[in-house]
Amino acid sequence: MSSLAQKYDVFQAIADPTRREVLRLLAEKELPISEISSHFPMSRTAIAKHLHILSEAELVCGKKVGREKRYRLQPESLKELKDWLSYYEQFWNNKLSILKYVVEND
Repeated sequence: MSSLAQKYDVFQAIADPTRREVLRLLAEKELPISEISSHFPMSRTAIAKHLHILSEAELVCGKKVGREKRYRLQPESLKELKDWLSYYEQFWNNKLSILKYVVEND
C-alpha cells in the first residue's frame, strides 16, 4: 500500500461550497489566511486544509510576505473545468431553444 499523499484535481477541489467561496474571495484580491478565515464560521485550521486542497489542484498559490502567507487565485487551472462544461452547453442551449419555441407559439 502506498503512503503517497492524495493529489486533488480541479473537480474534487470545487466540489465543496466552502472552497468555491474561497475561490470567489481570491478572485477579488490576494488575501492572507486570517482574512479568508474571517468570512467563515470555522477555524483557521479548517480553512488551511481547504487552501491545501485548492493548492494541490493548482487553483490557488501562496507566497510568504513577511510573517504571513498570502494566497491568490490561479485561474488558468479553471480552464479544465471550462473545457469539460463547454460540451454540455449544447444541451442547455437546446433546452432554451425549446423553451423559447414553446413560449412564443403558445
